[in-house]
Amino acid sequence: MAGRFTPRPTRTTVRGGEVAVPAGVPRQASAAGRVRTWAPGFPVDLGLVLGPLRRGPADPTFRAMPDGSVWRASLTPAGPGTLRVAVVGGAVRGEAWGPGAEWLLERLPGMLGADDDPSVFLPRHRVVAGAWHRRPGLRLTRTGLVLESLIPSILEQKVTTDEAYRAWRSLVRKFGEPAPGPAAGGRLWVMPAPRTWALIPSWEWHRAGVDNKRASTILRAVRVAARMEEAAGMAPAAAQARLEVVSGIGPWTSAEVVQRSHGAADAVTVGDLHLPGIVGWALAGDRDADDALMLELLEPYAGQRHRAARLILLSGRVPARRAPRMPRGDIGRL
Repeated sequence: MAGRFTPRPTRTTVRGGEVAVPAGVPRQASAAGRVRTWAPGFPVDLGLVLGPLRRGPADPTFRAMPDGSVWRASLTPAGPGTLRVAVVGGAVRGEAWGPGAEWLLERLPGMLGADDDPSVFLPRHRVVAGAWHRRPGLRLTRTGLVLESLIPSILEQKVTTDEAYRAWRSLVRKFGEPAPGPAAGGRLWVMPAPRTWALIPSWEWHRAGVDNKRASTILRAVRVAARMEEAAGMAPAAAQARLEVVSGIGPWTSAEVVQRSHGAADAVTVGDLHLPGIVGWALAGDRDADDALMLELLEPYAGQRHRAARLILLSGRVPARRAPRMPRGDIGRL
């Protein structure tokens, strides 16, 4: 649930991390890969569960295909991997390619919300209850990967989503590698390895529109990449504390990461430009709410505050903007 979004209702973040996945008939991929079939025992909505992992409509690591399948390219501890997921007759079919194929298939249930327990959630506001009723397939993903969420979250610090998405797209395509396997028709890329991030020249960061502060934060993080990835095995609060040891990573960024890497149901994003006003408007009619009031309003959902915030975003109940609050910039053209 990225926080620095522009006021457009089609933005993934405005919708609470929902991606439109066509209701097509999934077909098998053209090239044989490793396959896992899994019966989840609950409805799986790929667009809802995997939506927060997409960084903009042209994310080079994520594709929702016309046949109803979702493709992802990841850099796993075992190496690069491509994963194709489709729901066929209530069962989930996962196909994977590359050195990281087995790693991705092993964690497929967790990525689709098997580790999440929405039964403990109790809606306490009409807006939340309505969104909960309309989205029975909402479960929180758990990728088990930290850097793939950390780096784009750093890129999203204090800029518009257009700027952040452009930077992510540019850097991954230029310094990443083509995803293994058929890779959604060759349109997927694996993000760069930590050493590659560390070797990106300063002018390339500038060309991608990334200022020195965000670039320096990413460089500090990738220098301790192993320690960052270790956080995937920690409790969410401990993982956030581990991430925040790195200068430039604060509560906003660490929450954005553990929401995806851990499926952290209580990791509410604080320090966001728009989220307090959206929550305040939905729950109390106060568009000028700050972090303190947002946390007070979400207190009845203690332990499930992130889920409640996502449902509020999914409800579409957002205040009309008086005026754009954050100008768009492009330092790459300066």
